[in-house]
Amino acid sequence: MELTSGILQGYYTPILTDIARHLGIHDGDVNWFEAAQLTVSALAVPVLAKLGDLYGHRRILLVSTALTAAASWGVVLAPDFWTFLAAWSLQGFYVVWLPLEIALVFSRVHGLPDGAARTRRAAGILVGALEFGVIAGALAAGALVEVFAGQLQLVLMLPALAVTACWFAIRFGVPESTGRASGRVDTGGFALLAVGLLLITSGLTFMRLNGPGAWWAWVLVAAGLLVFIPFVRVQLRREDPLVDIRMLRSKSMWPVQLTAGLFGVSVLGAQAPLSTFARTDPALHGYGLGLRAGQVSIIIGVYVLALLVGALLYPVVTRRLTPRWTLVGAAALVGVGYLLFLPLHGSLAEALVNMAVAGVGSGALVAALPSAAAAAAPLNRTAMATGLTNTTKTIGGAFASAVFGIALLSHVLGDAGAAADAAQTAAPLAGYLTVWAICGVTGLAAAAALVLVPRLAFSDPAPAATETPATTPASAPN
Repeated sequence: MELTSGILQGYYTPILTDIARHLGIHDGDVNWFEAAQLTVSALAVPVLAKLGDLYGHRRILLVSTALTAAASWGVVLAPDFWTFLAAWSLQGFYVVWLPLEIALVFSRVHGLPDGAARTRRAAGILVGALEFGVIAGALAAGALVEVFAGQLQLVLMLPALAVTACWFAIRFGVPESTGRASGRVDTGGFALLAVGLLLITSGLTFMRLNGPGAWWAWVLVAAGLLVFIPFVRVQLRREDPLVDIRMLRSKSMWPVQLTAGLFGVSVLGAQAPLSTFARTDPALHGYGLGLRAGQVSIIIGVYVLALLVGALLYPVVTRRLTPRWTLVGAAALVGVGYLLFLPLHGSLAEALVNMAVAGVGSGALVAALPSAAAAAAPLNRTAMATGLTNTTKTIGGAFASAVFGIALLSHVLGDAGAAADAAQTAAPLAGYLTVWAICGVTGLAAAAALVLVPRLAFSDPAPAATETPATTPASAPN
């Protein structure tokens, strides 16, 4: 499942230009794919996670996989831009896979003395498979688009086949989880959540398209934020809320969710600016790395490999440090890696070192956040808690995407002729410095928030000779 999730995340990036040509759209219109899929993911994850807690995590994993498979085949067969956009958006259901998988793992091991440690190890392996899938997907797409030149539909079939195979893997290879939450899906809460997120993402999209001077975009964002006031009140009144606000208030949970949102700023928002900076010609603009499209894959490859190393090191490091301090260190690495870009951005070697530092921290956080949320949640809320890490990360990435787009919106004015034409499409160095500064500060802010987590949070409880099941209910939050 996670290998395929990685393929979905890495496969399409090298061929986005080919997709744009296939659909007859401008390169700029490709941005709609990201915005639409992030919106669907932000809405789908809390609902599907809640359904997993209610009806079984394996069952909902099968449903989400079937929906993702159908959407992936829709991407293959879409005859026009709008059909393709709809299918691409619905592929966003795959984002709930990792939270449901962590919930399945935690359900099987929570009663063991080292249940939390086993969950961390499993999370590291799952995220390792995800990152390997990103690399494999990107390499496969780049090779296949040349082999099947002019036959893009054949190239697009690989992710669809992989997702279809996942359905059978889950159907025949994974047992169902134990423990169920009571109640039903909060449709009123979902409606408020949907309205709030749609208003915010719509406002951010308009800001990216029209610039920060578009007052109606700010009105949409403000209205979306205000919707969350009645949403929180509704959730607090319900016994079976869509989002358990009381759980989120716990000392072990809110720093994890805040970290996920801050982490989304860099892991989802900073990659496109890095790519365009790497392609900027320093001889023309005075900054940039001047790399060709193929050479940019070197930076992406180093970053993804660093993610893989961080994910696999996470359970190893937690054996020597507490999970809390491992999280703090990972978030700090993300912040330091991006802040290094401020003085060190003049060569490929410097960029590779910076991305390696940030990548190790990012990989550890990708593995750590879902398992930490599961360990901090009641047993019948594990999918909700782990799903919320993806939701807040997605929202953080959506905010960052808009803010970074605004930061890079100004144009550098060049000399006459071809140089001026090229300069008009290049973002200013100050914009890139702003992006890296925001990513660095949010990483360090996440580390500071995690310091406030209780000392032994997310760790396995020490066994006690006099302990009985009645004294340690499964619903205990820590």
